Amino acid sequence: MKKWTRQIEEILDEYFPHPEIPLDHKDTYTLLVAVLLSAQCTDARVNLTTPKLFAKADTPQKMIKLTPKEIEEIVRPCGLAPTKSRAIWGLSKKILEEHKGKVPNTFEELEDLPGVGHKTASVVMAHAFHEPAFPVDTHIHRCAHRWHLSKGKSVKETERDLKCLFPKTKWIKLHLQIIYFARKYCPARGHKKEACPICRIIKSK
Repeated sequence: MKKWTRQIEEILDEYFPHPEIPLDHKDTYTLLVAVLLSAQCTDARVNLTTPKLFAKADTPQKMIKLTPKEIEEIVRPCGLAPTKSRAIWGLSKKILEEHKGKVPNTFEELEDLPGVGHKTASVVMAHAFHEPAFPVDTHIHRCAHRWHLSKGKSVKETERDLKCLFPKTKWIKLHLQIIYFARKYCPARGHKKEACPICRIIKSK
């Protein structure tokens, strides 16, 4: 398995040597909001929507001056707008009341914010606070199964397995590399093993 994971790392480094987080943001707060909006929505759609939202409110102080309904109207293209708008307003209020207006920097405190689950907290911890984290989304969950890295039935189980297989120093980079690779070469639909640089190795074996 160690040889196989190293081979996967080499392929990912070849195709995506310097992956950048695909969500546009300017600070920790705007990253948090963008990640929350990305649930069941494409990053491209989020990046088209957040400029309109952040033009009106790019801090917790400004956000709570809007009503959840006003936020909902702006974020509607991202889907689940009523739920997401209430979460954005609620987390902004909690950040002001309990964290002096700053996004907290622990998993426990982040996951205590309205609408913030483990994956969202992991992305913020990794990219805002540079803490080792391995956020697992549907792309990573899918590839982990296809590449025989995990048999986890949930993203939580897959995250646990991947953390055991790869060194902690590479978690953040790997999570982005796999996402980009999955979208381009190992998609959910229309997947062809021979067209995927990793899956075709598995097929040949």
